[in-house]
Amino acid sequence: MLSGHELLGSRYHNKGTAFTCEERTKFGLHGLIPPVVEDLATQLQRVRTEFEAAHGDLARHIFLRTLQETNSVLFYRFLAENLEELLPIVYTPTVGFACQQWSRTYRREHGLYLSWPDRHRIPEMLDSALGGGEIDVVVVTDGERVLGLGDLGAGGMGIPIGKLALYTAVGGVDPERTLPVFLDVGTENEQLLSDPLYLGWRQRRVRDEQYDELVDAFVAALNARCPGVVLQWEDFAQRNANRLLARHREAICSFNDDIQGTAAVAVAAIVAGMRINEIALDELRLVIVGAGSAGVGIARQATSALIAAGVPEPEARRRCWLVDRFGLLHDRLDGLQSFQHGYVRPWEEVAHMADREGHVPLLEVVTRAEPHALVGVTGHPGLFTEAVIRAQAATVARPIVLPMSNPTPRAEAIPADVLAWTAGRALIGTGSPFAPVAVGARTVTITQVNNLYLFPGLGRGLVAVGATKVSDAMLSAAATAIGSVVHEGDASGLLPPLSAVAAVADTVALAVARRAVLDGDARPIGDEAIVEAVAACKWTPAYRSLDETAAD
Repeated sequence: MLSGHELLGSRYHNKGTAFTCEERTKFGLHGLIPPVVEDLATQLQRVRTEFEAAHGDLARHIFLRTLQETNSVLFYRFLAENLEELLPIVYTPTVGFACQQWSRTYRREHGLYLSWPDRHRIPEMLDSALGGGEIDVVVVTDGERVLGLGDLGAGGMGIPIGKLALYTAVGGVDPERTLPVFLDVGTENEQLLSDPLYLGWRQRRVRDEQYDELVDAFVAALNARCPGVVLQWEDFAQRNANRLLARHREAICSFNDDIQGTAAVAVAAIVAGMRINEIALDELRLVIVGAGSAGVGIARQATSALIAAGVPEPEARRRCWLVDRFGLLHDRLDGLQSFQHGYVRPWEEVAHMADREGHVPLLEVVTRAEPHALVGVTGHPGLFTEAVIRAQAATVARPIVLPMSNPTPRAEAIPADVLAWTAGRALIGTGSPFAPVAVGARTVTITQVNNLYLFPGLGRGLVAVGATKVSDAMLSAAATAIGSVVHEGDASGLLPPLSAVAAVADTVALAVARRAVLDGDARPIGDEAIVEAVAACKWTPAYRSLDETAAD
């Protein structure tokens, strides 16, 4: 059992000034901390004071990250009680800036760095990271496509750390049973390669067979050391995201949040928007701008929703119009990816819409398709122009507009502009937070279409019943569960308010666990046992006796 300095240095067991006199005697803490004994509420007051004294969002992010590395209970209680305020600091948009400054603000170890030169030592490195412990959830990245910021190399580690913080604060996943992982295969970022303070492997990225060798070794070691673990792939570039998911999806219980999580939450928002418009879901017409992993993922999830609503699959696919940098996807375009093929239109169908270069621009697509919903996942600000939005609003009473790219400066449109161009009629959801917008005498709250509504509950549901895979049916069940909470909240909102996100996570966890058992992707147990397992799996940020912790 830990004692003295080792106990105070353990983020998961440290209580700081909240150690009782008895605990200080038992564990050799007298004199190592101030003599006063404080409760958690008093400690939270001090955290609030320090947080507010920090100058700027990046300084506040670093302060919170330091607190996370020092005292888990204090950090997560502060985060859970102030989630709406702290979410932009802990995660997007501030986490993007923190990742850019990662090598200059590094404080203390957190997570596991696996680099190409160490590929043959991964099992022992995993053992070193875990000691005698077990883990339930891993978030892994290679840092090549961090938010809309591109290749940040080792700075990408800030994303798994931030995501896992939300798994705990929102989903109730025990932080001691989580592990952020960075796969260091190098970087193409010239600024990082020439930076003497850069903390990553200072080489250009390995590709193809070498890249797969490292990833395969990681997945094999993780499977062997932690059977039953849930693995989330995060911020991988398009060239690898779909491929890695397909390669490992059956080998380990895993999912890609950028592809599947974004898709499930976006479709939940679209379904809510159709309900507000009082238009049947089977009539949905959708334009998605950005035909990469996220965009195609949204198209697939929307197709599944349309099929479930009774639309034949070929027609369901035709209802989804995908636009990339050269316009609408059609079979005369060069460089089409295999994962895009289900949404590529025949040239004969769209030739009359094309310009002289054979490109069908976004405005033409919106004018012809008359979409109920317009989704952006491009990272290119201002892409949804006034002309595009007005064209959509000309045929839909309340157009659904989702500029989902983040961080905030990367959004395809500014909500205030969209509302001005639609006379306040638009239903807007964004990937990053935006302030409410005054429209005449009313104030419009901007829905944040955040994957936070999905992944924390998904992870806990999978862990609770020991699921062996993440199926499309589970993701659909999660999207439906998100929608079920909408009815209990603001009827005019696309998603529940962030203040309700913990309740959403509980609902999602139960829906996913039930679906896993129903489909035979988890151990066979009755519904009462499922409910009990999901509840028992929820960690709460409260101090426990160290004897109780040791017994666990």
